[in-house]
Parts: sequence; C-alpha cells; structure tokens
Amino acid sequence: MKRVFNFSAGPAVLPEAVLKEAANEMLDYNNTGMSVMEMSHRSAMYKKIIEDAEKDLRTLMHIPDNYKVLFLQGGATLQFSMIPMNLLKHGVADYIITGAWVKKAFKETQKYGKVKAIASSEDKNFSYIPDVSHLDISDDADYVYMCDNNTIYGTKFYELPNTKGKTLISDASSCILSEPVDVSKYGVIFAGAQKNIGPAGTVIVIIREDLIRDDIKADTPIMLRYDIHAENGSMYNTPPTYGIYMCGKVFKWLLDMGGIEKMHEHNLKKANLLYDYIDQSKLFYGTVEKKSRSIMNVCFKTDDDALNDLFIKEAKTQGLENLKGHRSVGGMRASIYNAMPYEGVKALVDFMEDFEKKHGK
Repeated sequence: MKRVFNFSAGPAVLPEAVLKEAANEMLDYNNTGMSVMEMSHRSAMYKKIIEDAEKDLRTLMHIPDNYKVLFLQGGATLQFSMIPMNLLKHGVADYIITGAWVKKAFKETQKYGKVKAIASSEDKNFSYIPDVSHLDISDDADYVYMCDNNTIYGTKFYELPNTKGKTLISDASSCILSEPVDVSKYGVIFAGAQKNIGPAGTVIVIIREDLIRDDIKADTPIMLRYDIHAENGSMYNTPPTYGIYMCGKVFKWLLDMGGIEKMHEHNLKKANLLYDYIDQSKLFYGTVEKKSRSIMNVCFKTDDDALNDLFIKEAKTQGLENLKGHRSVGGMRASIYNAMPYEGVKALVDFMEDFEKKHGK
C-alpha cells in the first residue's frame, strides 16, 4: 500500500526511514531477541537507549550543561500544572495569550497562584502575534509563559518577549527541532513529542537546573515534581520506553540530515512554496498576518465553507490526508513538520492549482 502525505497536526508524520528501522527492530533489537517494548527500563541496553537519546538531543539543540533533559509522560498538557506547581515561588506568573493551549495553561495556573495576561491576540481570533517588546511584567513574577508556535491558528513568535529578566517558559510542542534556538534564553522549554519528534505519549522538558527545587509544597504529587524526575534520570517509575526509543531514532535521523540548521532550510523551502501559492491565489487565502506565519502549521481557506469541505474530500482521494482546519478557525490546515517531505508540499500545491482551475472565479 502506498503511503499518503499526512498533514495531521498531531499525532503527525514520522520519517519513513525511522519507521522502517523501527519495523526491522520490532522483534529483535540489537540481537537481544526481544523488542524494545518488552525490555526492562532498568537494563543496561535500555539505559544506553535513553542516554543516547539525551546526548543526541543535547547535540542538536546545543543544550548547555546547566540544563536537565527530562523524558516524561502526560503530554504537554500535564506541564500546564507541573510548571506552576514547581516554579511558583512568589505565587505570581505572567502569560502571553496567543491561542487555545495558552488559555488552558492560564486557567490551570489560576489554581496555584495569581496569574496575569500581559498580552493577547484573542481580539482577532489569535491570527497574529502581539507586540511583546514592552510588556507590563509583574515585579514579583516567577516566570513569563508563552507558546512559541500555535498549532491551531498557524502563528509563530519571531522575536522573543522582553521579560525584563524574568524566567521565560515556552511550550514548543509544534516547533521544537524545526529551527535553531538559543536554549539559554529560556528557563524551561517543553514539548509533547507527537507533533515534531515522535509518537504520542512522551513529553520532553528542558529545564535550567536552578529552577529545580525541592522546597515545593509537601502535598505536591511525587510524579509531578521535577526534582524527583531529575534525580532519577527520568526513570523514577517506568518511563514511556518505546516512545523515548522512537524519539531517539528521530534525533539520529535529524543528525544524519545535517542537524537543525539544515532542517530549518528544508522547512523554509516547504513553507515558502505553499505560502507563495496562497499569496498569488484568487481562490485561497491565508488566515494569519504574514509577519506571524508559522512554518510548521499553514492555515488557509476559501470564502465558501462548502468549497472548503469539497477541497478536503477531494484532497483525500489524492493521498493528501488530514487537511481539515481546526473547528475554531475552519478551512484547511497543512502541518508540514520536519518529517513532511518537500514532495508532499509540492503535491498539495499541485492539487490546489488544479482545484482552483476547476472552482475558481
């Protein structure tokens, strides 16, 4: 069976080379006579798998030595709780509201302290990134929280907020490893794996060591404490072993591709191809301000809902899957993560051209 071009926002496309390699190792990993799924997380073989994954991620992102890398469970959503539970020292946090996921994190943090929205783009359905150069940062804020790339709406920060020295926390679930970042500018970067890294079930937390405290509230559940996970090398309990193994495979694939710098060039080429067509089209239009456009999640539509539905239906017959936009935006969304080949985006643009010839005004 021919593989489709999967434009899903998550769980999302994985590199075909990684899937084939994992398939070959499914019954027998490295002459152990067993699958990684069956392997003890306390074994020497698995210890090498998780240590190699961390080492390769550190290499890819140039992670400084004073940051811990944690492989956890609960997806990015559990971090909405873990962050305030572990990082609220003065009980104050500032949030930049640029989408549904930050709104959820904001609401969750209200359970643990005083939270202030210091910028928002909700007035235009999150179709742009607000100015973050002169923010009203709380004097006693423990951190400033942002979502670097907004999967649902297709927006992206191109300038980091001026936090006036306060710790910056970033949800990077849908853009991690897509472009170079200076990790030292953040206190915490976290990402659910299922968008741009690996299978669902794993979340990666990159956290500066001085933020890992052991003096948090005594009633904090032990599985929600960064210090416990850090002390135990992400293996206080059984971690998502197979998910971590797959993430490690993707890290090695990225290194073989030339690293994040080369991947960024590849991603820009894909995004520019699609945006260039949208910008000259008389049928399709983008839903995001140009200066805020994501290169991972491209949102577009026509003026006719029935035509949007027809586009999605006919695209599916051409092997172009999961192009339906989120219900809060409508239209179409093409998620073109690292593992989406250029050929997939080219096939989408070719289909858009044919569709416009048939249905354009």
